[in-house]
Amino acid sequence: MNIQNFTYKGIPVSYSDDGAGEVILLLHGFLESKLIWQPFIKELARKNRVITMDLLGHGQTGCLGYIHSMELMAEPIIELLENLKVKDCIVLGHSMGGYVALAFAENRPDLVKKIGLINSTSREDSKERKRNRDRAVKAVKENPKRFIRMGIPNLFCEENRTVFTEAIKKVTEAALKTPTQGIIAALEGMKIRPERTHFLSGLNVPKLMIASKKDPVLDFKALKKEAEEACMTLVVFPDGHMSFIENKDEFSKQIMYFIE
Repeated sequence: MNIQNFTYKGIPVSYSDDGAGEVILLLHGFLESKLIWQPFIKELARKNRVITMDLLGHGQTGCLGYIHSMELMAEPIIELLENLKVKDCIVLGHSMGGYVALAFAENRPDLVKKIGLINSTSREDSKERKRNRDRAVKAVKENPKRFIRMGIPNLFCEENRTVFTEAIKKVTEAALKTPTQGIIAALEGMKIRPERTHFLSGLNVPKLMIASKKDPVLDFKALKKEAEEACMTLVVFPDGHMSFIENKDEFSKQIMYFIE
């Protein structure tokens, strides 16, 4: 990965830029970083230009206050693409990255050629989900490391928590580097994100939904219905929320198929 930095509103923003051709923008999820895409960069960059970014408060990118709304997270992405003179791109986002992808697309639809939601949704948080976000913020304030160590394994379907022990350890170690402010700001931002189902349905570009039957975070039946209503191509995996790890090979094939 060709990792670089630029400054946005006084904070460092870390991104990678590899290959040449059609631009693929990859956005990571909560407690992740651009490094989750590293296993896929080589293949994708053979015929494309692949750009990844550490979202606000994650990886090597700084924080911009107590709340990182999805709209705020999208702002440095737009600035980066303008700086790199990118005219349009295929944007794919995992989990929180999907929320940011939708905020980005709503702000600058002219930059979006295709969009893919990976274990993500255009729906806003339910009341219960918002209460869970508040509980999570409290838990992070009390003990951020415990929150991360308990939370990461629960993103995998139950049987995979023993199958992917090493992967879970690696993801957890990376997540532990996320600053407490970044964790809380993201939780607060996800909690207040607006409903974007109507926007997604009206977005006239090819759309992909990757959903997992045993996703412990998102309801599979609801995602399936959402994909149908928004006229999205639906790809179904059998496992959990971390499909890029739990179903790595098939995930790679489906992403390549969508891009091409």
